[in-house]
Amino acid sequence: MSSLTLDAGVIPLPRHSRGPLARPAGRAGDRAADQAAERAEMLKALVLRARDGDAEAFGSLYDHYVELVYRYVYYRVGTHALTEDLTSETFLRALRRICDFHWQGKDFGAWLVTIARNLVADHFKSGRYRLEVCTAELVEPDRPQEGPERAVLDAMTNRTLLRAVQRLNSEQQECVVLRFLHGLSVAETALIMDKKPGAIKALQYRAVRSLARMLPDDLRG
Repeated sequence: MSSLTLDAGVIPLPRHSRGPLARPAGRAGDRAADQAAERAEMLKALVLRARDGDAEAFGSLYDHYVELVYRYVYYRVGTHALTEDLTSETFLRALRRICDFHWQGKDFGAWLVTIARNLVADHFKSGRYRLEVCTAELVEPDRPQEGPERAVLDAMTNRTLLRAVQRLNSEQQECVVLRFLHGLSVAETALIMDKKPGAIKALQYRAVRSLARMLPDDLRG
């Protein structure tokens, strides 16, 4: 997918949790919480090793996060060739600057996407640009949601809804993509978009309300 090649082994990591919308309960919830905690500790250990110059650890971080970065960039630029270049540059910059990364509650993936976001902005610095959502390649998030937003979120792969997403303003589009397609938390989305968590919640609320108004009756539940 990317021209960046790392001669490093892969350290297996626990599977991703189902994202910020999941609400597991009981023993299944306990197991999910344990797996999430284990994954967080392993990722933290990999980052610390990578900061000390461990190429194998950085290679494992690359393998774990490259799809997230690639998909984010592709939604912004819309072409695979440019996406590959910007994804490669994202990880090269991350490798050069990894000593600048400090945990303090921040997710390494969010830091990578922040780098990618800045690269995309630099690419389009000549003027305004619109976030492009590729309707043919989106994957159903498959995450439950309680409340009136559920019908909207359950239909995220519907082409009608995705066309509606394209009609949102650029900030609302980015919020929807990060929160519901990438499954980032409010805090991670706030970090990437350089906003406070409260502002992200308000932006998300307005975006989902706007989408609901745009949808035909049969998609509103």
